Amino acid sequence: MENKYIITTTINSPTEAIQKFDSMSDWKLIVVGDKKTPSNYNLINGIYLSPEDQENYDKELSDAIGWNCIQRRNFGLLKAYQLNADIIATIDDDNIPLDNWGKNLLVSKEIDLDYYQTDEIAFDPISITNHNNLWHRGFPLQLLSKRETKKIKKNICPDIQADFWNGDPDIDAVCRMEHAPECKFDNNCFPFSSNKFSPFNSQNTFLSKKVLKDYFLFPHIGRMDDIWASYYVESLGFKVVYSEPSVYQDRNEHDLTIDFKKEVIGYENNLKLLNQLSLNPNNILNFIPERSKDAFRLYQKHFL
Repeated sequence: MENKYIITTTINSPTEAIQKFDSMSDWKLIVVGDKKTPSNYNLINGIYLSPEDQENYDKELSDAIGWNCIQRRNFGLLKAYQLNADIIATIDDDNIPLDNWGKNLLVSKEIDLDYYQTDEIAFDPISITNHNNLWHRGFPLQLLSKRETKKIKKNICPDIQADFWNGDPDIDAVCRMEHAPECKFDNNCFPFSSNKFSPFNSQNTFLSKKVLKDYFLFPHIGRMDDIWASYYVESLGFKVVYSEPSVYQDRNEHDLTIDFKKEVIGYENNLKLLNQLSLNPNNILNFIPERSKDAFRLYQKHFL
């Protein structure tokens, strides 16, 4: 039987989503706290990592990541690895699981699927759905007019499964300001994969344990932390499959202007980064600040 863990961060009391994930009998939940998380945070079945727990585990890494940021989630990844997880689901506390969540796992399985080929360096996973007027957060804006693809059938064995989300989807601030969508994706579009880089997030994604060493949510790069993590592991050869919606995102309150400011680093650099990663995965280090490099190095030390 597979050892399966769910990880997330929160600054809220247990939400509806957290309560549902905490009640799942075949998964174990790990919630990583932050300075703003209520001090009396309590789970019925899961594991709560308090700020003190994290500091005791690796003070250097804690300092390099910093506080009041979603990248504290890296401590959840390390805890799942320590507990010998086979599959790790990373979720957000505002993504309410649907009845099909975690029921159709494709990670590390040979599957036949729709495979989209593009001549560009990146593929937008939203582009082939029934909401193709939108685009995924982190997809290079410079390529929005060049999202043509050719569909074939292919057999792949994915290392990562990125499930979609009904409700408020994972789009960038520009797209959300323009469209303010409420989505219900057509399940018939899924599963699918692509021949090029494609963004996936950390809000409803399943990872094979062999990805953990290299899957790191880079701090100090705004809202590109999980997007650049996705591009980096893809540059190493790990394969991602996109599967049908398994959560409803009742999005926590956001200031879209602040989101936009935190995404500018991506608008300016996503395309450059992909071109550099296609040459050498180590080129990720040319795009992240020193403190983020230090954090990545300290994180990977736990896998030696």
